[in-house]
This record gives sequence, C-alpha cells and structure tokens, in this order.
Amino acid sequence: MNLATIIESHPADGVALIHNDTSIPYGELRDHVDALRGGFLGLGAEPGDRVAVAAVNHPAVVETLLAALGAGLVAVPLNPTSPAPEMARELRLVGARIVVAGPGTTSAVAAALAVGGDRVERVVTVDDFEGADLGAHVEVHTWESLLGAVPVPVVDVEPSEPAVLVHTSGTAGSPRAAILTHGNLAANIDQMQAVEAIARRSDDVTYGVLPLFHIFGLNVVLLPALAVGATVVLVERFDPAAALDAIVTHRVTALTGPPALWATVAAVPELPPDTFATVRLAVSGAAKLPVEVAEAISERFGLEVREGYGLTEASPVVSQAVGTDAPRGSIGRPLPGVQVRLVDEAGDDVLVGDVGEVHVRGPNVFPGYWEDPEATAMVLDADGWLHTGDLALVDDDGHLFIVDRLKDLVIVSGFNVVPAEVEEILVEHPSVADAGVVGVPDPRTGEALVAHVVPESGAEIDPAEIISFVGRHLARYKCPTEVRTVSEIPRGLGGKVMRRELA
Repeated sequence: MNLATIIESHPADGVALIHNDTSIPYGELRDHVDALRGGFLGLGAEPGDRVAVAAVNHPAVVETLLAALGAGLVAVPLNPTSPAPEMARELRLVGARIVVAGPGTTSAVAAALAVGGDRVERVVTVDDFEGADLGAHVEVHTWESLLGAVPVPVVDVEPSEPAVLVHTSGTAGSPRAAILTHGNLAANIDQMQAVEAIARRSDDVTYGVLPLFHIFGLNVVLLPALAVGATVVLVERFDPAAALDAIVTHRVTALTGPPALWATVAAVPELPPDTFATVRLAVSGAAKLPVEVAEAISERFGLEVREGYGLTEASPVVSQAVGTDAPRGSIGRPLPGVQVRLVDEAGDDVLVGDVGEVHVRGPNVFPGYWEDPEATAMVLDADGWLHTGDLALVDDDGHLFIVDRLKDLVIVSGFNVVPAEVEEILVEHPSVADAGVVGVPDPRTGEALVAHVVPESGAEIDPAEIISFVGRHLARYKCPTEVRTVSEIPRGLGGKVMRRELA
C-alpha cells in the first residue's frame, strides 16, 4: 500500500485544490506529484529519509507531502512562522536531509539552519532565494527543477512504515515528533468515512484554513477530501471577511476549525442568515467549544456546529458528535474501530457518570515518538492502549464529555502548549529568576497563557519585553498574553510548579 495513491483514481478534470482563486485539477496534481517523486530521488533521497516542508497552506505543501510519501520518504510538516531556534530543534530532532521552503519562508529556513541544522544537505525553494544565505554545506535547488524531473512510480510500503512525523506537545509532555504510519492515517480516514454524517463526498468543497503542519488540518481536512476526489480551498490565514466571501463564492460544504474560528464567526455582525446555506458539515475540534458559541451560530444561521475529539497520537479523530443525539458540550461517541476506555487511578474502568482517564486503542493509534522509547512507554502500554491524559465521563446514553486534563497542557487556538517549555525560555531572560505558566480561559483562543515571573534581585520586569523575548524563541501561540510579577513560584516537594495554586 501507499497512502499517496489516494489521488490516483479521480477524474483528471476534477478540481483538487483552489488557491488564491486558481484551480488545480487532479490531473495536474498527479503530474506534479509524479515528477516530484523523481525529483526527490534525484536529490539522493533514500527510503526512510525525512523531508521537511516549511510553508503556509499552499499547493506546494500538498504536493511535497504526497510526493515524499509516494517515494517511500517520511514527510515532516513544519510551522513556517516558528522562530529559528524552534525550527532548528525540530530539524535536528528528526534528522531531516531535505527541506522544502515554501513561498516567503526561505529566510526563515536559512535562519534555522544558521542556528542548527547540520544534517540538512539540500534546500528546495518554491520561490526566489530572497538573498538568504543557506550555508556553504547546503545545496540549493528550485521547485521548478524538481518538477522537471522524470516521473517515477509510487513505491509500495508496509502499512507500518512511517508516513509523517508531526511535532506535538502532547501526552508525553515536552515537544516530540509523533510517528504516524501509512496505516494509521489510512485507518482514521476509513473510520471517518464509515460514519455517514461525517463521510466526505466527491462533490464536497472543504474550506482548508487549518494549517497543514497540524494533524487536524492534515488528516481531518486535507487527506480525507483528496481520498474521495473532493475539492479543498487552501487558505493561508484566517480573515473573517475573506473567509465568508470564499465560503459563498466557492459554495463550501464542509467547514472545520477550532473554537477560535467559530467564536470569530459568531461575533461578526450583520451577516445574512443564509451565509452558510451551502455548508452541510460544520465541525469544531482541537479544544472545547463553548456551548454559547454553538448556540449563537445555530440561532443566527441555522447551522449546527458539533464537536469532535482527537489527538495527534490517534491520527487524530477518536470520537465525534455529528449526526448523533449527543447534547451540546459532548464529544459524541467513538468512531467505528476505535476503542475507548475511561480508567481510574487503579487501572479499572470507571462507572457511568464517573470521571476517568481516556484510553484509546485502534489501528489509528501511533506506534510511538521518533527515537524516544521512554516517552513512548509513558503513553502506550503493553496492550496497545494510548493513555491520553484527558479526563472524561460518559452518560447513560453513551455520550462522552471531556472534563479536565491530567497532563500539564494548555490548548491555544487548537495548538498544544506545555507550560514547562515556556518556563524554560522565561528563566533564560536576565531579569527573571523563576517562572510559572498557567492557562486561563480566553473567549477568542479557548485558552491563553499567563506567565508569573520572579524578578532577579534589583531587576525591573517589562511585560512587553518579556513577551517579545519568548517570541524570539518559540512560536507565537506559545507566547504569554500577560506577565505578572510575583515574589515566589509555588512548588511541590519534587520542585514541580503547583499550577492550580498559581491559577
């Protein structure tokens, strides 16, 4: 098998992608992907090599992912806005030999390589070089040169072979690269397709604003649509006015996003009641959707936004509420083929109505973190159950409700943030002696980060400068929105920050 074959059987004139109002039919997409497979192999890539791609939602990302998979390589999507130190860490972690720099990201890739990326041998630039110095040891190739390569056939791989490495701050704490195999991703697509209410159709038009470096954008929006021959409207960033215009213009039928997207939509004034008349599937995920947001959209537009639940390590969808009688606030029921247990501290199943940790098992569950057996052992037990660190309960009708988290994790606009990672950066600031970070509710992003800092003796804390400092080391969504000065950080006997006390 090979997941890249999902685009092979669709009509050549069917529209696969729309980007900046330019349509790319499946025939053209296949031609590009066929050539790119040959191009990557011509650069000396060998089966199992990691190919990173740093780009906003752009056809080049889709083509890179499919070509890498089809050639037996492992695709590594990266956040193109990550600061250089963070991108460099991710490149080192996976040992990428080739990096594709999407439009406008060559300078960002160059900055990352300058910080650390010694294993990178070749950079492929989708647009001009922007005058960036990529280092004497790096060969630079153009996107056009790869598209001019001789096409090669898709390589047959075992379902257990890695397809993508997705960086996540998930169940095991600090950021790691989750291995998602060809079989994992294909299984989750099949599991979603087995539910009539959420199954993608060939005539669907999906609004693709979720970033493709996030598993939600990759295997909930993009790949299921391509698997059935549907159309994906690729959008680089969310702008409410542009989004609403595109939904109407392209007659979007499937709209999926985090609560922040839905909260923004609900707050836009003076929209016609039929704005979402073509949308048949409206899903929120990656964080808890406030009930009042779902109610507001239903009352204004007659559109029912239902929730799903998942995580990177499950490829990602575990459960969903679309088409069920689950009440608002519920994440519905598990997908077919996905087993879910709610487990107490002794490892026993909890009773109906009691809270337990969500454990998940199925062919969509990942095999582990890249070259990190210790972190893998923390979340995967001997029987194949994934310990999610999320706490939930089930009602008498079998509906699941997420109620809390066991792990130190804050979800900002659908992205996982481990507070300890932010704290490590904060204490590197010369004015900060100690730090503790907590999440607080935020109407726009679901949660936001608040940093509590203890100043060094005689130092003055400038909140804006502290936030800027973090932003030079971590992605924007990991930056605190507020900095508070405190005299001490409460810690337990083991030195761990007592976040509940801070909050």
